[in-house]
Amino acid sequence: MAFFEVSSDSTCDLKKEYREKRNIWFVPLTFTLEKDGGLEEGVDAFSTEEEYVDFYRKVEDGAFPRTAKLNYEAHIEHFTKMAEAGVKEAIHFMISSGLANTIDITRQAAADIKKKYPDFNVYPLDPLTATVGQGMLVALAADCRDRGWTVEQTLEYLINARRRIQHCVIPNDLFYLKKGGRVSAVSAAFGTMLNIKPMIVFDEDGKLKVTEKNKGMKKAFFRVVEHMNKAPMDELNCVIVVHTNNPQGAAELAALVEEKTGVKPSVTIMGPVIGSHVGPGSVSCAWLSVKTRAELHKELYGEV
Repeated sequence: MAFFEVSSDSTCDLKKEYREKRNIWFVPLTFTLEKDGGLEEGVDAFSTEEEYVDFYRKVEDGAFPRTAKLNYEAHIEHFTKMAEAGVKEAIHFMISSGLANTIDITRQAAADIKKKYPDFNVYPLDPLTATVGQGMLVALAADCRDRGWTVEQTLEYLINARRRIQHCVIPNDLFYLKKGGRVSAVSAAFGTMLNIKPMIVFDEDGKLKVTEKNKGMKKAFFRVVEHMNKAPMDELNCVIVVHTNNPQGAAELAALVEEKTGVKPSVTIMGPVIGSHVGPGSVSCAWLSVKTRAELHKELYGEV
């Protein structure tokens, strides 16, 4: 017997087939591609690999992607569908509060929808991450649900687990970080000339932080494994490699992780909303660790 349902917005980057198989409620964000004065609107709800690849090819060809957070009305519409379908309890995930204030919008919508549907309870959970890290938590919530855990048991577990999800995000092009204000224009130009690949992590507050810069992807990949050695996977052996139309790089990192840890990672492509901010050609890794981010970052950098 399931005591609750699981819901997420599209920043979890879980594919349609998986969401339907695991009975995960889903609400998509939108994006806009701008090129030569023209605008192309899109919805973060792709159903085929070709759609993901086509999005990144358009960006590589000069289209500039813009994204918008999920607004109050979209939350109300989503929660209304759930309530009218008979859902009584639901854990809902959204993008990290360190990247957007969607959690506040979600809480307001959850409180307002309860006025109309008093028996419907939404529990917004800030994942302190995004993309496959968020997707990992959504999948864990579905596992807990299917094991017959209560909402309270699941929330307690996930609130602990979210700080043990480690990330190594490796953008291919520093200019996308410049657009997001993560590095200066001078650093971006210099870094691109020198083939510098930054390492970005999520900190304890769910914010992105540039922690190091490596010369080339291969060096960055070995640094990922070094991070994993210092903060090994827990007993679930949950590790995911995600890319933005760089399947060759993703396969290389996945093979290295498997060689060094004995665990074969899942490999997937990042959705357009989070991918817009990372840029094409990136390769990243997330895993559920025995250590918290604060513990790992203090060991690596002397800070959290």
